[in-house]
Amino acid sequence: MGSNSNHRKCRGCKEFFVVDYRNAYHQFYCSKPDCRRASKAQSQRRWLSKPANRDHFRGMENVQRVQEWRKAHPGYWRKKSVPSAPAQAPQVLADQWVEPGRVLVTHPGQSSSTLQDVCLADHPVFIGLISMFTGSALQEDIASTTRKLEARGRDILGLGVPAKSQPVYDCQTRPST
Repeated sequence: MGSNSNHRKCRGCKEFFVVDYRNAYHQFYCSKPDCRRASKAQSQRRWLSKPANRDHFRGMENVQRVQEWRKAHPGYWRKKSVPSAPAQAPQVLADQWVEPGRVLVTHPGQSSSTLQDVCLADHPVFIGLISMFTGSALQEDIASTTRKLEARGRDILGLGVPAKSQPVYDCQTRPST
């Protein structure tokens, strides 16, 4: 297993993992949270070990610059509040209504990472409902909420987590708050 060029032993957990082909020349840690923290710590140590970086962002000129920026941007770190008035519901045409017995999930036995794979494209009511629920019309936000709703539904029904196949390299995640 270790002899394949797409597998490498993680420097953190010492287990073999599949290397992202785009980063194969410098990926030495797997994607487990503890290993990602170890990778970040090693990267920081390597960066700080260079003499040119030891005094980076130190000194009075940088202190003043940061203080001025903070005065100009008060509350930049605070969580944005949800708008109090909900967005006006769009007009729903008669041909857009969902039939009562119709299934909205494309593959009920599988979990997907894209909105197109989770919901059928001819169900704008479902997409609109999630959009109104989240207060966002961005496809990424709707897909994320859909995955959470699917996971909660699976928990309630006792279906468990579907088996994962290959690692997803292009998944986008938001930073945790």
